[in-house]
Amino acid sequence: MKYIIFGLGNIGQEYAATRHNVGFMVADALAKQEGASFDIDKHAFVTEIKYKGRSILLVKPTTYMNASGKAVNYWLTTQKVPVENSLVLVDELALPFGTLRMRGQGSHAGHNGLKDIEAVLGNNNYPRLRFGIGNDYPKGRQVDYVLGEFTKDEQIELPQLIEKASAMVLSFCTAGLSMTMNQYNK
Repeated sequence: MKYIIFGLGNIGQEYAATRHNVGFMVADALAKQEGASFDIDKHAFVTEIKYKGRSILLVKPTTYMNASGKAVNYWLTTQKVPVENSLVLVDELALPFGTLRMRGQGSHAGHNGLKDIEAVLGNNNYPRLRFGIGNDYPKGRQVDYVLGEFTKDEQIELPQLIEKASAMVLSFCTAGLSMTMNQYNK
């Protein structure tokens, strides 16, 4: 069985520790946990890990968040992986910080990365794991907030949340979407 995990974010050191890059952070944690390192390839940094008989391709698009669909479509097509065997990891303003929610489909909810994936794929029927970053920002400052770094208090909790998100990804690849949602979506 082959799976593709898309960790969304923006390339460049200036974005590395920002809320918008939490998808990259989870992909990095999974690679590190399995002793893998990323290589540059078409539209993405990629690495492959093996877990309980599953082959899992970790993909961090280099297309920037707002053009994530290009990389998602390319890798799904070239790897011949059905969309139901893929998972998009993304930050989510509408969820409180630390809330992790997996879904098999759904609205882009204004998220530009998901909006682009939906436009390129022509539908919103792809699994995603939303990582709550909260919405504690003044009116009109949303961009500064998502492109800002986590607070000191959030940084204390972040490693445990990334570890939980990583466990959810591995569960998705082994136990499936429904069982993972039942176990982790609370």
